[in-house]
Amino acid sequence: MSYDTHHYDNFFAFLKAYLPQGFIGIDRNDDFMRELEIVMGENDQFLYVADAIKLKILFTSKRCKDMMGVAPEDLNLYHFMEATHPEDLQRLNLGRTKLIHMAQDLFIAKKGSELISTNFRIRNATGSYSHYLIQGFLFYTKLPYETVYFLKVHTRIDWYKKFKKGYHYYIGKDRSYFRYPDKALLETGNVFTAREFDIIQLIQKGLSSQQLADELFISIHTVNAHRSNILKKSKKEHISELSYELFERGLL
Repeated sequence: MSYDTHHYDNFFAFLKAYLPQGFIGIDRNDDFMRELEIVMGENDQFLYVADAIKLKILFTSKRCKDMMGVAPEDLNLYHFMEATHPEDLQRLNLGRTKLIHMAQDLFIAKKGSELISTNFRIRNATGSYSHYLIQGFLFYTKLPYETVYFLKVHTRIDWYKKFKKGYHYYIGKDRSYFRYPDKALLETGNVFTAREFDIIQLIQKGLSSQQLADELFISIHTVNAHRSNILKKSKKEHISELSYELFERGLL
């Protein structure tokens, strides 16, 4: 395969090759898919493509079995709910809600495409948790019928060690973000630590600083230090402004 695999030309070639048949009846053993599986094996990846309006997975590549322990023909949306780390489930649900809204907007507009990208801890085939970068490409089409398709690429990124200090997040139209992950890509997005994000969520729910301290079993001095750091990082004057922005991005 002569594509630049770090810029995902191979995945756009996949879409072009199998869109006319609506991604139904793809032979996982044809020449194109065999070559693509080799590339994904080298990059520690698998993909699926779904109808984002019908919320139905249409095709999953073979390496799903190697990476998640689920046969590709059996994979469904439940498996991700069940396999995602409990501490990441809320973000997963928020991301799904955002994804559905994005697909609906594209369908109403009857044109366009969007990218959504973040990382989660997902249970792997051995039963332990791995870090996965989840990259989604949504696009409107009238062929073979009118809908919005969703190509989802899963890449294991256990080699990146900084996710204890936040996580990657991107939503937009810039296709340069749809590439094999590197340090610059993974450091795009949320700059907050997990504890800072907990505080933002609790503030958004209306808790006072004292209530925050009681809820998180920390001192009110520590709470105030976190609040100061949050405002400094976000360059906002009030956390309510930040909460609104995070809500619009599907993070709250």
